[in-house]
Amino acid sequence: MNSVIEPATIAAPAAKYALAVAIPAGSEIVLTSGIVGERPDGTISTDVAEQAAEMWRSIDAILNAGGFTKTDVVAYTTYAVVGNELGAVMAARDAYFDGHLATSTLVPVPMLARPHWFVEVTVTAARQV
Repeated sequence: MNSVIEPATIAAPAAKYALAVAIPAGSEIVLTSGIVGERPDGTISTDVAEQAAEMWRSIDAILNAGGFTKTDVVAYTTYAVVGNELGAVMAARDAYFDGHLATSTLVPVPMLARPHWFVEVTVTAARQV
C-alpha cells in the first residue's frame, strides 16, 4: 500500500491532504492529463461547485477504467480560477476522497484554457501489482 509520510518535526498540512506519500517498488502508476468538469455530453455548468464535482466524477471513471480506485491516488494538482469559490473546490475534493489522503497542490490561476472552465485537476495514482 501507498503510505502517508508526515514527520512530526514539520508543520502539519493546511487542509485535508498528505504532505508526502511513499509508493512501494513494483507499483503500477497512472497519470492523468488535466481533467475539467465537462459532462459526458460536452456541456458544463456555470457553477464552480458543480464543475468540481463533475471533475472528480470524471477522475473516478478514469481510475475505474484502469483498474484503480480513489484510494490509489497519491498526488493531485488542482488549478482553480481566481475569483471563484476555492472553498467549493476543496469541498468537492474532500467529498470525493472521503478521508483518503494524497499529496495536494492548489494553484489559483487567472484563467484556464477555455473561459468557461473554472477548475482542472491532474492526478497520479499507484497500486501494487
